[in-house]
Amino acid sequence: MAARKSKKAEVGGTKMMEVDIFAEIKGIRYKPLLCRRLNVFSFDNMDIALQKEASFILKIDEKEIAVSWWVSPKRTRSYPYARVYDTLEFPGKKVTIIPIMKDEGKDGDRDFLQWDTVSLMSLLGVYVIISYYVDASKNPNFKNKITNQKFDVDHVKEEISKLLYYQSDALHWNLLQLDNVGEIGKRALEHYKNISRRLGVEMHSWESAEKRIMKILKDKKDFMKLSRQLAEKAQKRERVTIQPKEHLTGIKATLTIKNYLGGLYYFTCDEAEIHGDNLYLIEGKHTKGKELPSLEDIKDGLLKMILLTNLENVQIEKRNYNPIPILKLTTAKGFDIAHLKKYEIINLLKEEARANSFKLLINDKFID
Repeated sequence: MAARKSKKAEVGGTKMMEVDIFAEIKGIRYKPLLCRRLNVFSFDNMDIALQKEASFILKIDEKEIAVSWWVSPKRTRSYPYARVYDTLEFPGKKVTIIPIMKDEGKDGDRDFLQWDTVSLMSLLGVYVIISYYVDASKNPNFKNKITNQKFDVDHVKEEISKLLYYQSDALHWNLLQLDNVGEIGKRALEHYKNISRRLGVEMHSWESAEKRIMKILKDKKDFMKLSRQLAEKAQKRERVTIQPKEHLTGIKATLTIKNYLGGLYYFTCDEAEIHGDNLYLIEGKHTKGKELPSLEDIKDGLLKMILLTNLENVQIEKRNYNPIPILKLTTAKGFDIAHLKKYEIINLLKEEARANSFKLLINDKFID
């Protein structure tokens, strides 16, 4: 299967300016070891669980399901990947709740759900519930900004009740969820209008939100097409834009993954390096301090490792490579790598790396 053509890449050498990688995922096998212990809540107390926990186990009669939820549909806010990661050790169904949109008011941000988010969860076997916010409080520090947004718990509970007896895999469930994004988007917009009137807060343009929702309304194919185009554009922007905090030495690469149904999903890899027949695929996490990156940051990186450790038929310009996934943690100067033993997380990270065949790199030193 041909890879999309890379530009200005010295394939077979280690110097590359830009590269496009094509790979397949036929199934996911991964053993997470850093998941935190999840508290158990009854179905009747789900509203309390959503207020207290980012991830938890929900008990419904004799059944249990692991639940995480996203503050915003944008993955760069509030470490949603870390929340999802914490549910992966649970042996039963894993579900994550994502708002179709989040509008913080005219003085804040507004984000919409993207297909690449749903596709990533599908690849990981995580069931998605697309929901919406129905209540909020006025942010005391801004004239036109809201905070403390709350999901429609009744809607979420209704979807979870359906999921308990759903027999197909996450991909099929998530595609069915996409059938409802038009109606969910309408509900979200109506509730934001109510919140705006009640709190006296001006939101972002209703017209542009309605146009965006109308684009979603047609059907899931149009939604997938729109969001994939946006994801691919974002992928290209991210590839050429290296944030100063990232501390990367290699080059960014696009990563196009084909699933077992033939769907194409577009992601980015922080760094890519070719060493003979080996292709280093590096996910980087950096901190400005002298300590390791936060646990949430590390878990965010581990979620990417789940993808990278399950890649097959990895190619660049029709040539096959052996993928070497690497989690790279970097710190500011002054970090003493000799004192790694005091970090309990390192031993678990090393064990997780061995169990799942990826490498751990700290400040340019591989940790075995």
